[in-house]
Amino acid sequence: MQIAAHGQKVHTVVLDVSDRDACFAAAVSIAEALGPIDVLVNNAATYIPKRFLDYEIEDVRRTMEVNLYGALHLTQATAPGMLDRGYGRIINVASTAGKWASFNQCAYNMSKHGLVGMTRCTALEWAGSGVTVNAICPGLVDTELVDQLFRDQAALRGVSEDEIRAGIMARVPSRRLTPVEQIGHLAVYLASPESAHMTGQSLSVDDGMLFV
Repeated sequence: MQIAAHGQKVHTVVLDVSDRDACFAAAVSIAEALGPIDVLVNNAATYIPKRFLDYEIEDVRRTMEVNLYGALHLTQATAPGMLDRGYGRIINVASTAGKWASFNQCAYNMSKHGLVGMTRCTALEWAGSGVTVNAICPGLVDTELVDQLFRDQAALRGVSEDEIRAGIMARVPSRRLTPVEQIGHLAVYLASPESAHMTGQSLSVDDGMLFV
């Protein structure tokens, strides 16, 4: 791994974030192996695109369990230690879908709106404690997931993938996808002491993406 190659100790835990007990056990395992947890990045997500009336309750439940409840479990597992020590950084990877509406992905948007709301509420509760909570809201990032989004939306709307891509990209003034590294750079800043006076924010990294 790249981290280990730089001489840093690495401890890996594989878990389903929708499993609350597994989240708490993972926090204990990490703390025992590496010491107190000062930074938490909630980045696990799933995406199930459907027309609203076609959603099964299990689709919505699974999306909420991973995208929102997983972040809740891990935050509750790690925040008490941060609060006791008077220092911590919690970074929730939400989405521009947590700020506005989108076609054919209501379950995903619901979960990301919830994550933005949780970010604001926990930041308010812990203001002045030394623990900050912020959300990163990516737009169209250059990943396989976005390529899949274009394919899924084309299928759901019965048009070509090229037409969908052109229509969605027309909302991005730069006409380009955001490199994934840009998300990482912001996360590093939010995890650092330099971000001590930033909390409760939902920061878009979206090349100026517009809601239309």
